[in-house]
Amino acid sequence: MTGRRPDWIHPAFRLIEGEDVFGWAEISALPAPAGGIVQADRPSRVLAALAAAEAAGQGLLLARGSVGTDGWQCGQGFSVSLESSGTTGTPKRLRHDFARLRGRLRGVAEEGARWLLTYDPGAFAGLQVMLTAAAAGAVLVAVPNSGRVTIAALAQAARQHAVTHVSGTPSFWRAFLMALGNQELPLAAVTLGGEAADQPLLDRLAERFPHARLRHIYASTEAGALFAVADGRAGFPAAWLDHAPDGLELRIADGVLEVRSPRAAPGAVDADGWLSTGDLVERRDDRVLFAGRLDGLVNVGGVKVSPEAVERRLLAVDGVADAAVVAVPSPITGHLLTATIVPVPGAGEAALRASLRAATADLPPAARPRALTFADHIPLSAAGKKSRKGTP
Repeated sequence: MTGRRPDWIHPAFRLIEGEDVFGWAEISALPAPAGGIVQADRPSRVLAALAAAEAAGQGLLLARGSVGTDGWQCGQGFSVSLESSGTTGTPKRLRHDFARLRGRLRGVAEEGARWLLTYDPGAFAGLQVMLTAAAAGAVLVAVPNSGRVTIAALAQAARQHAVTHVSGTPSFWRAFLMALGNQELPLAAVTLGGEAADQPLLDRLAERFPHARLRHIYASTEAGALFAVADGRAGFPAAWLDHAPDGLELRIADGVLEVRSPRAAPGAVDADGWLSTGDLVERRDDRVLFAGRLDGLVNVGGVKVSPEAVERRLLAVDGVADAAVVAVPSPITGHLLTATIVPVPGAGEAALRASLRAATADLPPAARPRALTFADHIPLSAAGKKSRKGTP
């Protein structure tokens, strides 16, 4: 593929992908995808495919699994179809207008900015990071995906290239902090997305990187980029239910957050433009806090329980670096909750077990984990999230 540089790629943009370095000349030399479908495993491949699809005026599918058409048609006009992560169910494909996809990207140049790509290049969040860096003329550092990129490899790349901007899921950040240990990193911007950001983690990041801008972003493949919270507090201001930023409308219906956004995928909204996010929320004073996923609720002896809500209880316990709460089948109650705990180095197991039990003592019996297992890490999906598959 050769051609004119797209206006969304700054001439100063550089991509470091393992040992390879790409500018526009190198990106434009990559082959265009066949049939409008690209295996979205490398940022260089994705950026080249986007430029080729735009030049051809046709749709592009960023395939995150095995490449197959499954009846997909590129259609007329440039668009980008993304596959959702399928963390809690079957992945979905949603087509986005490219201009709408870039709706909240500011493209502000920051001298010396060096971004680390922690997300899957084919994910909505990964694409947002790539497009942000490309538009700003920044350096984007990526670890080639040969199977699964480890947190240790990302931490090594961050140190090697002295990255200044990192965006990742809360689960990524907990593991990343452990991988960094006491080593310094010149971060100017710390961003969280993809999962609800809990207050203990926000506090840890603010303490660890006191000179960095800290914010958590709410976005999804269906809804697009919605809003960013930069006040260091979990959730978002309750005042946004009346006056939301960036052209949004927000409301709560039966405990679930619904949004109306100019950046949502057209096929994801109802006739009035509203989209049910599936995120359970609760209003507490001046704040709206996330309380888990509607499709993540499990039945434990006739009681609906949110594993994520219980998990956040455990994450707030001193001595816990990370935690994962999942439901396992039970012939008596339908399901039981179990918890895997990653302790901070030096934490005593007996004392930590007692603290964890105390943290859930006031919950209904169905919401108390029946088993606590200690581990050195929590496995993450390709999207950087704790997998909830198998939890009805």
